[in-house]
Amino acid sequence: MDDALINDPKGGMPRLLEIMRRLRDPDSGCPWDIEQDFASIAPYTIEEAYEVADAIEREAWDELKGELGDLLFQSVFHAQMAEEKGLFSFQEVADTMSDKMVARHPHVFGDQSREKSAEQQTQDWETIKAAERAAKARGGVLDDVAIGLPALMRAEKLQKRAARVGFDWPHIAHVVDKIAEEARELAEAREALPQEKIAEEMGDLLFVMANLARHLKVDPETALRNANAKFVRRFHFIERELEARGKRPHESDLEEMDGLWDAAKAAGL
Repeated sequence: MDDALINDPKGGMPRLLEIMRRLRDPDSGCPWDIEQDFASIAPYTIEEAYEVADAIEREAWDELKGELGDLLFQSVFHAQMAEEKGLFSFQEVADTMSDKMVARHPHVFGDQSREKSAEQQTQDWETIKAAERAAKARGGVLDDVAIGLPALMRAEKLQKRAARVGFDWPHIAHVVDKIAEEARELAEAREALPQEKIAEEMGDLLFVMANLARHLKVDPETALRNANAKFVRRFHFIERELEARGKRPHESDLEEMDGLWDAAKAAGL
């Protein structure tokens, strides 16, 4: 163990890797860190990625450095566990990503022209990724769409992948019709079917809504995050206005709060 490196405030990446090794040391490390495995750490990895996205969305640049560090630490943690199992090292992780970026940007690192639109570059990127998947001999079209993605994001990716092989509605009107059909089925399920069937019909409706977003070239995850943020802004407006009237939300009623919601909307919140 390199104590000098661990205590070097300018130690950079080598210092972080050494700290991770110390935390996982079976004799002198942290009991909690030693007990973890890939599955137990994965939820923290997802959480840290969302906290990075949250800092960016709020333009909290003073927080972003720390959030990126937290996310980097998750990669270091997984790589350390992999190295202990003889799978790969952090250096191999970095080299693999470097190789991938060079291969996927022939217009930067190769002899292809940089005179491309963003749309053409996106198409080229997907072509290269498809070739990579083929080289890995994946069994099915959908096999490598990550299970651990947020459900809405995974729905969109599954639909995109199926669309590449022709399994897609040709017109947006078909998607809208399907939304109406799924909404009717959900309403019918609510009246006559058990809760698990209602949940299934709700899932079907959400899945088709993600498909509509894809056809509209809207990122559904981002759209829903923005809608959440808008809801928070407007509800905070309601709370402030009620406080000015000497009230709290539970002392109000739907009619009053709905009127304040309309006022928040008119104010551009």
